[in-house]
Amino acid sequence: MIKTTDQLSSQELLTILQARTAVFVVEQNCPYQEVDEIDREALHVYLMENDMLQAYARIYETVDGIHFGRVLVAKAFRGQQLGRKLVTETLEAIKERFPQRPVIISAQAHLTDFYQSFGFATCSEIYLEDDIPHIDMRLEKATNH
Repeated sequence: MIKTTDQLSSQELLTILQARTAVFVVEQNCPYQEVDEIDREALHVYLMENDMLQAYARIYETVDGIHFGRVLVAKAFRGQQLGRKLVTETLEAIKERFPQRPVIISAQAHLTDFYQSFGFATCSEIYLEDDIPHIDMRLEKATNH
């Protein structure tokens, strides 16, 4: 599913925010402002099964391109290729809504090969973000994978 923040029900929004906090704050032991201003205007891409959130990402636009982030697969659903399915759906949504725009992500460095398999290329050195190694990656325009 793909919805704007305003289209999400209060229950959907709470489910998404609970999952994001579980992964990015608790699991990664990384206290930071997980919910931010970007969430107000973001597109939320998520996979659900039996009212359980399986995977999630958000898409947002800036002057330099289209970004997606907060990519997660809920712990109970890992190992099922849902990350690949989620990124594929995210890139399809970007291609549909923002054709010909570059896609820029800040990826956790250990996922470089995963994102390269979608056509992303690194465009920075590795840097620390909240004590986790990250790298900027860029896709000139979203294509089908």
